[in-house]
Amino acid sequence: MSVTAQLLKVFRVEQQLRGLKSRLHTAEKFLAEQEKQLAGLTGQHTKLASEHKGLRATIAGEETETASIDARMAKLRDQMNSSKTNKEYSAFLAELNSLKGKKDEIEKAELGQMERVEAIKKQVDELAKSIAEREAIVSKARKDVADRAAEIKDRVDELNGQRSDLAKDVPGDALKFLSDATALHGDEAMSVVEVIDRRNHEWSCSNCQMTLPVELVNAISMHKLTRCNSCKCILFTEEDVVSKKAPKNGEVDNEDIVKSKKRVAAKKAKPAAADAAKPA
Repeated sequence: MSVTAQLLKVFRVEQQLRGLKSRLHTAEKFLAEQEKQLAGLTGQHTKLASEHKGLRATIAGEETETASIDARMAKLRDQMNSSKTNKEYSAFLAELNSLKGKKDEIEKAELGQMERVEAIKKQVDELAKSIAEREAIVSKARKDVADRAAEIKDRVDELNGQRSDLAKDVPGDALKFLSDATALHGDEAMSVVEVIDRRNHEWSCSNCQMTLPVELVNAISMHKLTRCNSCKCILFTEEDVVSKKAPKNGEVDNEDIVKSKKRVAAKKAKPAAADAAKPA
């Protein structure tokens, strides 16, 4: 058996494996996409929750600071009421006005931060809901993957065993040849040679439909591992297309001779059968 024929057997088993695993791969792809979306939502939630916590801490610090300012302002008012000179009163008043301005700035910033906290809290709650929904989808997708894997496990194991047995007799470089072609073309990695016109020595690659030169088809007939010059698929033939050459001028095609002999023999057989059937 030629290396190409051996590769074809391996390739056809691999085709069955790919077909069998297609639904599983679809489920795995869906699961990966859902897990990616879940990770994105979780990342956003973590980031916003951290910002929310930081803002709450900032607001708490500002509340502490405004409370301290209020205490200082109350003390200054007491001191103003008990001041003995205009100079002391003016000094207390200047500090009091400065503290009022600082307090106003803090409260203004705090108001903006509180609005931001409320907005973030709303986003965090919405994300938490989205995460819960996505987690349910991911959970179902994981179950689907597990179910599909279980459904095909026995057949996959069987085909993997067949593939291993067939590959044992194939040279490593030929298997690499097939692997590269499969990575490029998938289920079309091996392409059958199509006969366009045997009499005029015309053949084509069934994958790309490009005409194959005679030398390439001759190489296949000599059991050489051959690729299509155009699409790089591995070429194979189900029959020896090269050996069926067109007849020379004035000669009769061997196939036509065989067919003619069969027709003559059939015609002769009919009268003989009729005579044998006549009564004596």
